[in-house]
Amino acid sequence: MHIEKLDHVNLRTTQLDILIAWYGDILGMQPGPRPDFPFPGAWLYAGEAAAIHLVGIEGDPAVGSESKLKLEHFAFTATGAEEFEQRLIARGEHYRRSVQPGTGAIAINVWDPDGNHIHVDFAPGT
Repeated sequence: MHIEKLDHVNLRTTQLDILIAWYGDILGMQPGPRPDFPFPGAWLYAGEAAAIHLVGIEGDPAVGSESKLKLEHFAFTATGAEEFEQRLIARGEHYRRSVQPGTGAIAINVWDPDGNHIHVDFAPGT
């Protein structure tokens, strides 16, 4: 057995509709087919892959499983760095841009409304 790739990230949220809208507006992900689970949620797709699984929970806003979770960030590979950065600026999103030493890859770090850290990597010139 060998691991080939990360399949998806599951996020718990008290702001289900807000996160669905944010991932659509900022990352271009769209809700798609999801099994008929007995709890609220949404699967957000990057192309054909359900990359983000949202689970709606009750509680204080922006509180999921932070007290137990040790995940610092999750990452996507993308193209269109300049377009993405302009979208973030136009929406007033807080982000951090860096260029990785040696490779020239651009890394843009952004945080969703629940505070989850998303790292988006762009190859040089993309």
